[in-house]
Amino acid sequence: MGKRNNNRLFHYEEYFSKYENLIPDYESFLSYLKTPMPQYFRINTLKASTKDEQEYLLNILRKRRVEFEEVREISYFYRVINNEEISLGNLEEYSLGLIHSMTLSSSLPVIALDPKPGELILDMCAAPGGKTGLIAMVTEDRAIIVSNDKRIDRLTALVSNIKRLGITCAITTRYRGEQFPFGIPFNKVLVDAPCTGEGRYRVGLEGEVLYQKGTGRANLPSIQKGLLVRAFDLVEPGGIIVYSTCTINPKENEEVVDYLLRKRQAEIVEWESPLPFHPGLTEWEGKPYHPSLKLTKRYYTHEVHAVGFFVAKIRRIN
Repeated sequence: MGKRNNNRLFHYEEYFSKYENLIPDYESFLSYLKTPMPQYFRINTLKASTKDEQEYLLNILRKRRVEFEEVREISYFYRVINNEEISLGNLEEYSLGLIHSMTLSSSLPVIALDPKPGELILDMCAAPGGKTGLIAMVTEDRAIIVSNDKRIDRLTALVSNIKRLGITCAITTRYRGEQFPFGIPFNKVLVDAPCTGEGRYRVGLEGEVLYQKGTGRANLPSIQKGLLVRAFDLVEPGGIIVYSTCTINPKENEEVVDYLLRKRQAEIVEWESPLPFHPGLTEWEGKPYHPSLKLTKRYYTHEVHAVGFFVAKIRRIN
């Protein structure tokens, strides 16, 4: 570690060097990590349902000196232009549930899930509730959403966001995802799994990796595999599971999905992505994965201008 003082770029270059041959346009990726993460918000159509109401809301935000531009690829999302001058969470419109702060790529697992009114849907690792909120909005508050999280402190934020956004179709539960109880089979399950969060990492003034999660954490791939297998067992035959993370590591992404494909009768499903992506890996560090892993999708922060993500859409065969 003594080299750190002599070479300010040592820290982050060393950390990401293992992905040099994996990440496209690697130098641009490293450069992008030095810029602040863009802020995004979405209009909550459960509270601002008409075009007139939405335009009135946007005009109010302009009067509050929020500069933004519409994200054409994903409906109701906007990127904040004066990013470093604005705290969305401090706005009255946020407190009223008219808008919700949410990185653009967090919408991708919900888009892949394709929730419909009337469906019974489990959001297995739901806190703080952004994806539950989007599922409720897409289904016009007419699905039945079970929003689960194992931590009581995170459940507090989840319940607060559900209330703030005016959602009535969601109930909250507190279970370890791997031990979520069986009952009526779900039509769809979202597993936005706990991960190392490498898609969120940025670079500090001395080249240090910001927002890096500490070492000595639980064995995340083992936890992720347990969550995904349980999700499969909870969904009806023909039902859909979406597995997502905000990390780059193939051992938390493709390898977890590969594990499910070997343990259960499941198949990876194609879906149409609104943002640029790269196909999933079929091999990493000499270990082969199921060839259908190429149907999973990788999103890199410098290409989507948001948090990096991995998304796999899976169907239970029987």
